[in-house]
Amino acid sequence: MQSKQLIKPFLAWAILLVTIQGLYGCASPAETKGMVAQVNTSTTHPFSVGIRTQGGSETGAMDPSMISDTDFAKAIEESIINGRIFTSVVHGKASDYELGVTILNFNKPMFGGSFTITLETAWSLTNTTTREAVMRKNITSTHTASFGDSVVAVTRFRLALEGAARKNIKQGLEEIAQIAIKQ
Repeated sequence: MQSKQLIKPFLAWAILLVTIQGLYGCASPAETKGMVAQVNTSTTHPFSVGIRTQGGSETGAMDPSMISDTDFAKAIEESIINGRIFTSVVHGKASDYELGVTILNFNKPMFGGSFTITLETAWSLTNTTTREAVMRKNITSTHTASFGDSVVAVTRFRLALEGAARKNIKQGLEEIAQIAIKQ
C-alpha cells in the first residue's frame, strides 16, 4: 500500500517534467532558410559582392536560439541572389564590393505566449578597390511569434529570431538597392 502512495507523486512529477520538456524543449539555432528575405527591386548593381558577418554566435545546449555568423551570411547571400541585387556573390577577396553586417544586439525574452525579438545590426558596403564606404547604416527590425505559430516556447523564440533577421536583411538590401553605386 505504501509503495502505491510513493508512485503517485513520482508519476505526477514525471508527467510534469515531460510536459515542461515538450513545451520548452531544447533550443535550436536560427536556420538559414527562415532568415532568407524576399527583396523585390528592379535594381541590379553590375558588380560582385563579398559578404562578411560578425557578432553572431553558435547556440549552446543551454542557450536560447542564436544566429551563427555562417548561417546569417548564407541567408544574406541567398537573399542577394534571389533579389538579383548584385550580379554575383563572391567568396574570398576578389569581389568589387564588400558587404559587412554586424549583429549588434537582440533581446532575449524568456517567457510568454508571444515572443517579440528586436534585432539591431550595422551594415556597411565598401568598394574593395578604393576602400570607400558607400553605405553605413544601423538597421533595427522586430518580429513577433505567437502561440499560434508554435506551442513549443523554444520554437516560438527561434521563429521570432528568424523573422527579425529576415526583416533586417530585407531592410538592409532595400537600402543597398536604392544606392547609385559606381566603380
